Amino acid sequence: MLDIREEFKNISIRSTRFDVAWSEITTLGVGGKVSIFTEPEDDIELRKILAFCKDNKLEFLIIGAGSNIVGTDATYDGVVIRLSGRTFKEVSFGRKGHVTAGAGVKLRDLAELAAQKGFGGMEELAGIPATVGGAIKMNAGAEGISIGDFLEEICGVDSDGNIWKASKNEIKFSYRKSSISDDKIIIAAILKLEQKPTTDTETKIKNVISRRTSVRFEGRNAGSAFVNPGDAKAGIILEKSACKKMSFGNAMISEKHANYFINKGSASEADFLNLMIAARKKVFESTGILLYPEVKFVNGESYEKLISSIKPIKVALLKGGSSNERNISLISAKYVAGALRDAGMKVEEIDILKPEMTDSMKKADIVFPVLHGGFGEDGEIQELLEKAKIKFVGSSSASCKLTIDKITSKKLMLEKGIPTADFEVVTKHNRSEVAKFAKRLGLPLVIKAPKEGSTVGISILEDLEKLDETIEKTFSFGDEILLEKFIKGREITIGVLHGKALPVIEIEFPGATYDFDAKYTHAKGETKYHCPPVNVPETIQKKSQKIAELFYEASGARDMLRIDMIFDGKELFVLEANSIPGFTDSSLLPKAAKAAGISFTELCAGLAIKAWQRN
Repeated sequence: MLDIREEFKNISIRSTRFDVAWSEITTLGVGGKVSIFTEPEDDIELRKILAFCKDNKLEFLIIGAGSNIVGTDATYDGVVIRLSGRTFKEVSFGRKGHVTAGAGVKLRDLAELAAQKGFGGMEELAGIPATVGGAIKMNAGAEGISIGDFLEEICGVDSDGNIWKASKNEIKFSYRKSSISDDKIIIAAILKLEQKPTTDTETKIKNVISRRTSVRFEGRNAGSAFVNPGDAKAGIILEKSACKKMSFGNAMISEKHANYFINKGSASEADFLNLMIAARKKVFESTGILLYPEVKFVNGESYEKLISSIKPIKVALLKGGSSNERNISLISAKYVAGALRDAGMKVEEIDILKPEMTDSMKKADIVFPVLHGGFGEDGEIQELLEKAKIKFVGSSSASCKLTIDKITSKKLMLEKGIPTADFEVVTKHNRSEVAKFAKRLGLPLVIKAPKEGSTVGISILEDLEKLDETIEKTFSFGDEILLEKFIKGREITIGVLHGKALPVIEIEFPGATYDFDAKYTHAKGETKYHCPPVNVPETIQKKSQKIAELFYEASGARDMLRIDMIFDGKELFVLEANSIPGFTDSSLLPKAAKAAGISFTELCAGLAIKAWQRN
């Protein structure tokens, strides 16, 4: 390496040092030494360095503030380039909020300079210890905004020293990612900011910086260790998984923020890597979520070791079906599949039209049925999975058969002392007595097809003259009909997750009943969901949760169950239960889980990992 250093001196880069420790150039400070560390003054010097690396077949690494880099314990026999020269730190302002910033400009400096000129919008980014180039490459962000939101154009050079440019339309930004390839080096960028009062913007920047600096960590860190999976927060997941204060060697997870991994003073790359592997495993076993690093490992083998430390769960997700709720199933499946992929699982979506085993189901680690109604909820597909000894999410076939049948469910409620509305069962054998049943139960009368969901096959009868017509219509769904006494009151629903009741949701709908329109189409107006309820006393809420847990246990449910009830102002009445509740953006189980602090990603991944871990 000595000859290479001597040759490097010949290209006359004024700011060059040899055998520089990673602790000098990164915020985390782990790792050994860098053979050549250089800071070119401008793009001309940068291209000289790149040409030298190409001619000598040397690796090179571009860094900014070094805030998300994990150095390597072995000597880095390449060139580390920091764009901190004069031209890389220039900032100029144009008309209509356009600002041109060099790649080496710190985000805080850029935000403060922009504020002085009367421009803002990126105040939340001021607390990120990154430079413009690095921030754009990884689409750095905070509090719901990312630097990609402001980008208009970038320019730079590729690894061969060729000039390249790209407009915002040519770059795809996603969460902590951009489509800018590794061989592209950003030199400068044009951002578009908003006109804002200087005082307001400066005040917000000060608050952001104060909020960031108020947390004093126990040592050096690289910022967030893992990216947030989907709608979940990595720090919260790590904390829930009891990862705070975990340590390996001289690396430790902060007790103040679980997504900050600390170098207590002399941590090595190996310490940091092993701690990330241990935390990742603990999170996976607890939540089913595979976390992926936000920090960048200089040593590619370390990254591969981290990623390969856990094998992703292969999920066969069943969707569609042939019931009246097919479309709702397809929507639910879209959300569930997205959440499972955010959690790091490999998902194959299977649009299944009849109850049968497929090769994909047999090869999967688990099956996740997102099938509403029909063979998806009546236990038929579950029975096939049980016979094939395939693990799956949700209740057993026996429990599914019970809960999908409103008549069987109500009989169980009576047996267990669970309050439910008075009812009668109509079959083709006792159809002649339907008028007598209706008279006893009174009007309005609820008429239900007992094995349908999403309010399909439900009628509210207020005129006995229409009784025969409605009965005939309902018989089209099956051989039995449930007549139920109409209870006027507040509808509530309680989700039960792994045996524990979630917060109660009160449903306030615009029409006379909580029908299909109130759930999905909203032609009559938007349905409001109150969690916590506004018209149901806390004592009644707690009682409803106990009743829900009782029915969950009595029905032999597993993983999840949603129980619908009505409160008439004095008493609670259980209406029905649902073994595979909806998973759309307006569905009730996800709403209740969110109120309990469980993100949608955690909800879906948690269901999957429980099934995977089952004996």
